[in-house]
Amino acid sequence: MRNKLDKNFYQSDALQIAPNLLGKLLCRDINGEIFRQRIMEIEIYRGEEDTACHARFGKTNRSKIMYEAGGIAYIYMIYGLHFLLNIVSGPQNSPQAILIRSTENFNGPAKLTKALQIDKNLNGESLIGNKIWLESDNFIVKKYESLPRIGINYADDYYRNICWRYKII
Repeated sequence: MRNKLDKNFYQSDALQIAPNLLGKLLCRDINGEIFRQRIMEIEIYRGEEDTACHARFGKTNRSKIMYEAGGIAYIYMIYGLHFLLNIVSGPQNSPQAILIRSTENFNGPAKLTKALQIDKNLNGESLIGNKIWLESDNFIVKKYESLPRIGINYADDYYRNICWRYKII
């Protein structure tokens, strides 16, 4: 049995939510066809003090979605080519987001968004709605590892090396 995650799930701190995202189903309705992908790897970006987080410069046009209450999609473009999907978490004005890095069939965040037609049009979209959402099917994650995040060489040593990437093993 599948259950759509409700708004309350997303209201906690990213550090609490992130391990619970592993194994959940990322769902996308594309022209009436529902696609589901099991989340296998995520990364946490948390607060203005996190020098790898888009909120490190405060509330900007790019990062303003992260300041909303949890339960919406934060989607941005990298390298002028690829969109990445993040799950906003926590209370309003506490900028946090969790990047969906890989799923069971897609080993990269850009491959995932391309396959599921996730782009800037879904930025700020409610994860309680019918375009994009998360479900639980009671899948049990037996083991995961915590690792440093990837591709954040611009961050200071502490945040570059913090183990805020979680991956099912």
